[in-house]
Amino acid sequence: MNRPERFDVCQAAAQDTWTWPGLGLWNLYFIIKLALLWGGYLNMQILPNLVFAAVLLVPLRNRYLALLRTLIALPLGVALFYQDTWLPPFSRLLDQPGVLNFTGDYLLELAGRFIDWNLCGALLLLVVAYFFVRQWLRLTTLTLVGFAWLGGAGLLAMHAPVQQSTSPAAIAGGAPIVSAEPDSPTLDAYLQKFYSTEAARQVVFQPSQSAAQPFDLLLINICSMAWDDLDAVGLHDNSLFQQMDMVFDNFNSATSYSGPAAIRLLRASCGQQPHSKLYGVAPEQCLLMDDLRKLGFNSEVMLNHTGQFEGFIDEVRAQGSLPGPEVSTANLQRALVGFDGSPIWRDREVLDKWWQHRVGQRDSRVALFYNTTTLHDGNRALTLDGGTRSAEYKPRAQALIDDLSAFLKALEKSGRRVAVVIVPEHGAALHGDRMQISGMREIPSSAITHVPVGIKLVGMGKNPRAEPIHVSGPSSYLALSEIISRLYAAPPQGDGLGPDWQSLLANLPQTPVVSENAGTVVLDYAGKPYVRIKEKGAWLPYPQRFK
Repeated sequence: MNRPERFDVCQAAAQDTWTWPGLGLWNLYFIIKLALLWGGYLNMQILPNLVFAAVLLVPLRNRYLALLRTLIALPLGVALFYQDTWLPPFSRLLDQPGVLNFTGDYLLELAGRFIDWNLCGALLLLVVAYFFVRQWLRLTTLTLVGFAWLGGAGLLAMHAPVQQSTSPAAIAGGAPIVSAEPDSPTLDAYLQKFYSTEAARQVVFQPSQSAAQPFDLLLINICSMAWDDLDAVGLHDNSLFQQMDMVFDNFNSATSYSGPAAIRLLRASCGQQPHSKLYGVAPEQCLLMDDLRKLGFNSEVMLNHTGQFEGFIDEVRAQGSLPGPEVSTANLQRALVGFDGSPIWRDREVLDKWWQHRVGQRDSRVALFYNTTTLHDGNRALTLDGGTRSAEYKPRAQALIDDLSAFLKALEKSGRRVAVVIVPEHGAALHGDRMQISGMREIPSSAITHVPVGIKLVGMGKNPRAEPIHVSGPSSYLALSEIISRLYAAPPQGDGLGPDWQSLLANLPQTPVVSENAGTVVLDYAGKPYVRIKEKGAWLPYPQRFK
C-alpha cells in the first residue's frame, strides 16, 4: 500500500515543477531570421533577439497569461523583424507626404519591386523543411545554438586586434586623417571634423582686374543619373560626356534627393553643409547665383517639369536665391508623364525655347539653372490611344543624351561664349542593394551619389586634347564653384584660344565622400563605406551589393 502512495507523491511533485516548453512556432520566426542573416538580407541584432527569445521561453502555468504573452509578442516580433532589416526607420516613411501624390500605376510598380521571387521560393522550402523536421528534432536547441554561435562570433570580433589605417595624409582641404578603428565614436568624430573643416572653406569671386570676356553659364541639373545607372544600361561611354572638355570621375552629389541636391549646387561657393542646415538662412557668400549677380550675370531658371511636386521650385528658389522662370512651357507638347501624373516636356524643346529667349536679350552675361526630371523613376511614356505605359530607363537616358548633344551643337553654331556645366542631382538606383529596393533612394549610397559631371566650354577655345580632361580626385560642388570663378577671372584669350587648362584645373578643392539625407549618413572611411541610419545611432559597414 505504501508504493502507490509514494508514486502519487512523486507525480504531484513533478507536476509542481516548471517545464520549459520550447519556442514552438517561434522557432520558425528565428530560423527564417538566421537564414536571411546568412544570405545577407538582414542586419540581425543579437541582444534584442536573445531577450525576445528568453521571454518566450519562460514557462507560464496560466494559459491566459501565455495567451496574453503571445498577443503582445506578435506585434513586437514584427517590429523587431523590421528593425533587423536594412530598411530605414518606419517613421521616415511617415515624413514623406509626397508619396500620397504618386499615381496608382507607380505605387503598383513599387510594390512589385519589394517581391523577390527567388527569395520567396527559398523561404517556402525552408518552411516546408521546418514542418517536416520538427517531428524528430527539438528545434529550440538548434535555434539557441545559432544564437550562441552569433554571439560568440561577435565577441571574437570585439576582441580582434585593431588594424590601423596606413593612409599618410589628409585629402587636400584639411579633411580628417583616417587612422583609428572604425567604431561608432570614431566615425562620429570623423563626421564632426569633416563638417567643421567644410564650414571654413569658401570660394571667393573677385571682380576681374582685366577686361573679362563675357560668357553665359548654363547649370544643367539632371535628376536620376549616376555612373552606376549608365553602367547598368550600357551608356557609360556616351556621346555627351565624350565631347566634354573636362569630366569629374569621382564627383559626390552628397545627397540622393532632388531638393537638397539642387540647394547644394546653388550653395556651391561654400564647403559642404550638414543636411540640417540646408533649410536655414544661407550665408550670403555661399550663394552661387548671388556671387554671379555681383559679377554682372543675370540669373534665370528653366525646368522641363512643373516643379510643383513637394514644392521643389519654391524650395530651391527660397534656399538658392533664384528668380521665377521667365519662359513659359505651357504651349509645348508633353513628352512623358511624371510619377505624380504631371507633364514632362522634352529637354531639347525646352532648352531651344529658352535659347531663343536668351538670344533676344541684351544682357552680356546670363547664368541659367536648368532642372530636368526626364530620368526620374516612375515616369511613363505616352501611347497612341492617349494612355500611358511604363518607360524604361535606357531609352529615356539615350533621348536625354541626344537632346543635350544637339543643344550643344546649336550653341556652337551660335558663335556665343557659353560655359555648360552638367551636374546630376543623384542617381536612379537602378540596381538596388541589400538596404533598399531598385528606385529607392532613402539611403544615399555611393552608387546613387557618385554622379558624372562634365564641363563644356563653347566658343571659348578648344581643348587641345582629343578627349576630355579627367579630374580624378574626390570632388563635390566646391570644385565647380572654383572653376567658375577661375573662368571669370581668366585673362582675355585670342580668337580660338582656350583658357590655360593647367591653371584652370590646378589644385582644385577636394572633398571626402560624405552623403546625407534627413537622419541618414553614408561616409567613406579608409576606403570602405559606412552607414548610420538613425541620428545618433550606431554606424554599420554598408553591405555589399548582391552579385
